[in-house]
Amino acid sequence: MRMKSKQPRKQRKAKYNAPLHIRHKFMTALLSEDLQGKYGKRNFPVRKGDTVRVMRGDDKGKAGKVRSVDLKKEKITLEGVVVARSDLSEVPRPIHPSNVVITKLELKDELRELALKR
Repeated sequence: MRMKSKQPRKQRKAKYNAPLHIRHKFMTALLSEDLQGKYGKRNFPVRKGDTVRVMRGDDKGKAGKVRSVDLKKEKITLEGVVVARSDLSEVPRPIHPSNVVITKLELKDELRELALKR
């Protein structure tokens, strides 16, 4: 059953306690203008292998393939977007999907292609 509460505390709790198949829907990012015109959709869930461009934050303007998608933390990591630790090792910087634009979709999955046509 869907939640009908308007209380912010219950909305936050529902988001925090949501199962992974529902959290997948939280991981949406805008499609680029040419993809919006092609598929007739404004946004779509991010998946490993998609190519995205960072639109907000310190790494604004950088582009890369999605390396991983963390549904629990609601973050994605990109190839080429790293942060240096104090010991000079580099680790991927987690980015929220709302701060990126999808420029190229990974369409090897038939179900994902069908979802675009819906």
